Amino acid sequence: MTDDQLLYTLALQHIPKIGDMKAKKLIQHCGTAQMVLNEKPQRLLMIDGIGKLSIEDFRNPSYLKAAEAELQFIKDNGIRCLYFKDEDYPDKLKHCIDGPVLLFQVGNIDLKGRHIISIVGARKITNSGIAFCERLVEDLAVFNPVIVSGFAYGTDITAQKAAMDHNLQTIGCLAHGFNQIYPKSHKRYMASVEANGGFFTDFWSTDAFDRTNFLKRNRIIAGLSEATIVIESAEKGGSLVTADIANSYNREVFAVPGRPADLQSVGCNNLVKQQKAHLLSTPMDVPYILNWSMDQKPSAVQKQLFVELDGEEKKVYNYLKEHDKQLLDSIALACQLPIFKIAGILLNMELKGVVRPLPGKLFEVV
Repeated sequence: MTDDQLLYTLALQHIPKIGDMKAKKLIQHCGTAQMVLNEKPQRLLMIDGIGKLSIEDFRNPSYLKAAEAELQFIKDNGIRCLYFKDEDYPDKLKHCIDGPVLLFQVGNIDLKGRHIISIVGARKITNSGIAFCERLVEDLAVFNPVIVSGFAYGTDITAQKAAMDHNLQTIGCLAHGFNQIYPKSHKRYMASVEANGGFFTDFWSTDAFDRTNFLKRNRIIAGLSEATIVIESAEKGGSLVTADIANSYNREVFAVPGRPADLQSVGCNNLVKQQKAHLLSTPMDVPYILNWSMDQKPSAVQKQLFVELDGEEKKVYNYLKEHDKQLLDSIALACQLPIFKIAGILLNMELKGVVRPLPGKLFEVV
């Protein structure tokens, strides 16, 4: 899109009484967002589903002014804008009636010809939930899927870290603009996620951070993917909303069952009981139900080493490469760095996919 086209599309997106569905309908009828905003109200009222309340504020110059400021923010921060009619707009999301008119992206996301699955679940995930999530990603890694989640506490970050551990592309769908990050403690993972995929949002930098944002965000998580997997959920929760949205898009849903007395399994058990989800008892249930073929497996993307490594990380990497598996204490001694600092360096390198931990507090180069 040209800057002019993007400006008017942002302005249309920003009008409160015009949601994504109406905006797309107006654009399809008029041709472009600029043509929509310049069209006579009488003509717009002839479009099915467009009433006086929707367009009464169209001429308010504040929307274009706000769009100018947001366009500058987009340029200043290297944000990519995906327009719903463009070829590079995510294909599966394009088929969702309420998919965003504009989707904002940072990172290195490539969805072409890829299997894409969403993994969601409880924020207070149990140890068994973590173990299953990690095993799920590990076993599916042979198919090289893209792992989508919400970058939140618990299941989300577990799935995304597991994806990075296995050199898989991962996407975090955010419930706010790119001027902030939630939760703040996950800021340390942002560079690694961007290097191994990236982030999507349809929120502006000026949008207020609100609980309802998460429900709106969930449609993107469900819409991007061919299947949504719920690891754990209480009787009520955001992951169940995501599962319902996925069902409304005619996408597959999987739920990991649990014991009836386990509070974090009630939601998953109900999804299976109500026939809203396939029972997921083993990771290989996913490729079986989705009919993934090993013959169709995309080749893994080779990582570029050192691109994201600083001086101390390079020092640790070179030592491990030369000496194979080493204890944390030995690494600290050889690199002449305190143990607490080495621990942090190794964590960052693990997230970047260049080293991995082994039993017995050993580390090795991937």
